[in-house]
Amino acid sequence: MALDIAIAGGHGQIALRLGKLLAARGDRVRGLIRNPDHAEDLRAAGVEPVVCDLEQAAAEQVADAIAGADAVVFAAGAGPGSGEARKATMDRGGAVLLIEAAKRAGVDRYVIVSSRGADANAEGDGFAAYLRAKGEADEALRASGLAYTIVRPGALTNEPGTGRVTTATGDGAIPRDDVAATLAAVLDRPETAGKAFLLVSGETPIAEALAALPSD
Repeated sequence: MALDIAIAGGHGQIALRLGKLLAARGDRVRGLIRNPDHAEDLRAAGVEPVVCDLEQAAAEQVADAIAGADAVVFAAGAGPGSGEARKATMDRGGAVLLIEAAKRAGVDRYVIVSSRGADANAEGDGFAAYLRAKGEADEALRASGLAYTIVRPGALTNEPGTGRVTTATGDGAIPRDDVAATLAAVLDRPETAGKAFLLVSGETPIAEALAALPSD
């Protein structure tokens, strides 16, 4: 059965790959974007663009943008080179806002792209601020009561995907293609709710790796 998926950070590299995969298999996909100039890139991938700035919108506006979705995916981020303040407002604040919006819209399923090393207690500036924001977002999602899955990829590359991963370690790298394919597979598997896992390239097919996940 086709799904209705809303992706926050819809113009991001992983988000565009995911949107294209989902649209190609017949799902309805909405991509939440801040910049309307990115709309054509989403349409080219088969994704419906929805202009909704997670750093400016109220929870009610975001709820309207995702209304009717079967699941939301948080794939947004402040990006490399952003300051600590923006990591707090986007990587943490945007994720928390989407949690509130999902509750208001009655969307129970929430999948988040986190990071290897995410830790709400990480100390320091720079990359530590990113890991702290990601960790705080993960903790908020765990406490939300939503059917969450937290995906923590290692270093991201633009190499072609292999379809084979490991969740045993976060040490290593993984193509964005394979992160997107894993997210698509997670959305198909209700049993991945309540789980958090690391993700890097490995030898196990994605479906088998997900089937073997322990509870969070």
